[in-house]
Amino acid sequence: MIPEPYLSAALGTSFTFAMTALGSAFVFLFKNKPSSLWTKLSLGFAAGIMIAASVWSLLIPAIDKAQELGQIPALPAAGGFILGALFLLTLDHLMPHLHPDSLAPEGPKSHLDKSSLLFLAVTIHNIPEGMAVGISFAAAYAAGSPEALSAAIALAIGMGIQNIPEGTAVALPMHASGKSRFKAFLMGAFSGLAEPVAALLVILIAGQFVPFLPWALAFAAGAMMYVVVEELIPEAKLGEHSDLGTIAVLAGFVLMMLLDTTLG
Repeated sequence: MIPEPYLSAALGTSFTFAMTALGSAFVFLFKNKPSSLWTKLSLGFAAGIMIAASVWSLLIPAIDKAQELGQIPALPAAGGFILGALFLLTLDHLMPHLHPDSLAPEGPKSHLDKSSLLFLAVTIHNIPEGMAVGISFAAAYAAGSPEALSAAIALAIGMGIQNIPEGTAVALPMHASGKSRFKAFLMGAFSGLAEPVAALLVILIAGQFVPFLPWALAFAAGAMMYVVVEELIPEAKLGEHSDLGTIAVLAGFVLMMLLDTTLG
């Protein structure tokens, strides 16, 4: 029997949140900000995981579910994808934020300090990840198959793995900017709370309407791909060692593909 989607999503995003907290805990072990090379590798690795998850865990299930429901598969797959990207584009312009290696904030002008802007940047990043995990568990519940549940678990594992360096990338710069280690750890960890909130909201909206599941799956894919194209890959390719950033993207892609095809 497949657990109901709210419980499954809560458990899945609790894991991803715990991995963010684990990454943030490295602030107690290291004194300095992550090196440029470490940031490049971790961002590239996260990009690879998110690209593979968008395809295997979201878009392909969206197409399969649309066919099962008698819909034209291309419509929810393409339409949901575009809407998801537009949603993140809107958030990107409405919320002030600062990416870890950037000097100038993005979005509307604000009087928030650097730590708060960094926190908001990671929150924006985590919203599509939480949506992806939540809608995957909703789709598994609707399908009622162990294979679908395994695929949702694989997605949660992949998101959790890439959240470890993400938590580190938040906590260490916050400590370097003057926050105590404990405050930096808390802000890094709590940046992951966007994931369970987004997961439960997307289930609440889409889980009640099975015909919208293909749209919701593709929506989460489009939102994640926006983050990849807008933020992760450009930052993974800047400066020296760009080949290592590329290899990190490929490594993340292969890992997520293996998780999905092995467990899913």
